Amino acid sequence: MIRLPDASGGVREYTPRPARPLAPVGGALTSRTVFSAAHVVADPYADTTPDGPAAVDWDATLAFRRHLWSHGLGVAEAMDTAQRGMGLDWAGAAELIRRSAAEAKAVGGRIACGVGTDQLIGPATLLTVRKAYEEQLALVEEVGAQPILMASRALAAVAEGPDDYLDTYAHLLRQSAEPVILHWLGPMFDPALDGYWGSADLDKATDTFLEVIAAHPDKVDGIKVSLLDAGREIDLRRRLPEGVRCYTGDDFHYPELIAGDEQGFSHALLGIFDPLGPLAAEAVRSLDTGDVKGFRELLDPTVELSRHLFETPTRFYKTGVVLLAWLAGHQAHFAMVGGLQSARSLPHLARAYELADRLGLFPDPERAESRMRSLLTVYGVER
Repeated sequence: MIRLPDASGGVREYTPRPARPLAPVGGALTSRTVFSAAHVVADPYADTTPDGPAAVDWDATLAFRRHLWSHGLGVAEAMDTAQRGMGLDWAGAAELIRRSAAEAKAVGGRIACGVGTDQLIGPATLLTVRKAYEEQLALVEEVGAQPILMASRALAAVAEGPDDYLDTYAHLLRQSAEPVILHWLGPMFDPALDGYWGSADLDKATDTFLEVIAAHPDKVDGIKVSLLDAGREIDLRRRLPEGVRCYTGDDFHYPELIAGDEQGFSHALLGIFDPLGPLAAEAVRSLDTGDVKGFRELLDPTVELSRHLFETPTRFYKTGVVLLAWLAGHQAHFAMVGGLQSARSLPHLARAYELADRLGLFPDPERAESRMRSLLTVYGVER
């Protein structure tokens, strides 16, 4: 029994459940391409500040990626879940890309890496945005990873309309040696990206996005859509050129989007597949055999946890992700780069623990309970 605080200001008793049988490790998934956007593990002994350079525990960070690869998942590296632009600067992201790509090569894991413009400091121009993208694209290609062209805060700030997006992305796609994944990250994840693709009207923005793809379909492996709008993703998915994949980034509706319908389905590139890695892989293996019902039975119950972690303000979902990694034993502490372990309330964290425990996500429930108790004690919750 553990006493958990709730949003009303009270404390209630909760009885942890036994662990569910662990999903076995396995080879690559076949029916869907699935990436987990992975978090970074901070170095808790580093003497730094929230706005100082990120101090990363490289051993623990790479060990977590090996955990994901062992279950057949791909790793989406240096993305939003890795606190890109929220504690992890470009210098840290570049080192992360180099180390993870080398590790992927060593173990045979699939990896795709974020390409952005976050090395820019101060006012930007379209030319400096383009050069920043080119610098990061060159690094990702040099290490042999698949590029993910991420949405750029700097581009959103300087672009005057759709044409600036069309020109910038056309230049980058011509530069890319291999097909890339284009990432549309909505303002719920990053308010600075409001009006991306040149319009706050999502229908107009979608038309521009599709125009980019239609002009260079041979250079676009797929798109990652993170708008938390299942209907819009399905409509966009159906309008893609033949051979261009849709990778859902919708952490609210992923089971139905991955399962798909008679007109198609989404692959996945999801932050929620960081804590759900083994369970997500087990579910997709059901799809590999054509068992859609089994897939939904495994994954549908996880949506409540995902919606909780990604509740407004959505950009702080990483705090819950790292909490669960600590409780599950993937790291020895609950510390984050940028000090973001303080970004969610204690009732929010307590609810995340409860929902994850109900799903059987903790390999060692007793250790998870003990660690949660230690966090509660720090906050003054009496046993």
